[in-house]
Amino acid sequence: MRSRQDTHLLLLTLLAVPVASAWAGTATNSLTSQTTVTTACNVSGNTLAFGSAINPISGAAVTGSSTLTIECTATTPYTVALSAGVNAGGITNFLNRKMANGAYTLAYQLYVDSGYTQVWGNGTGSSVYSGTGSGGLQNVTIYGRIPSLTGTVPGTYTDTVTVTVTY
Repeated sequence: MRSRQDTHLLLLTLLAVPVASAWAGTATNSLTSQTTVTTACNVSGNTLAFGSAINPISGAAVTGSSTLTIECTATTPYTVALSAGVNAGGITNFLNRKMANGAYTLAYQLYVDSGYTQVWGNGTGSSVYSGTGSGGLQNVTIYGRIPSLTGTVPGTYTDTVTVTVTY
């Protein structure tokens, strides 16, 4: 026969063991993740050098090129405009670009195409370059041409052109 003490111990032991099926359960919900990726572009470029020892007596046209590196977010449409330069005599005077050496100037032009037919400007009486961003670096070539060196005074000629990427 069991004693009353044994029965209480057995009862206490049974009460101390949790019943899993009576108290178990799950709860679910969801959360949303969100961010906004904005469109963005960067541009960098190098000097367009026509050469360092050009003979002006030949009178022949001189050409050169440079590369712009453009990085725009993927699928972002963009255009690249070039200013007329600081020596052109006006912000939209694209047909009168000049490099200067003190008081002396040397006419030159920048083009979108290698055939030197589309003057590169801001779209006002000139062309612009259009592209679509890839999310990576894209190279765009600027073509330059000095139509003639006849009568040019020796020296170093420079101009500064502003590159604007619109997206």
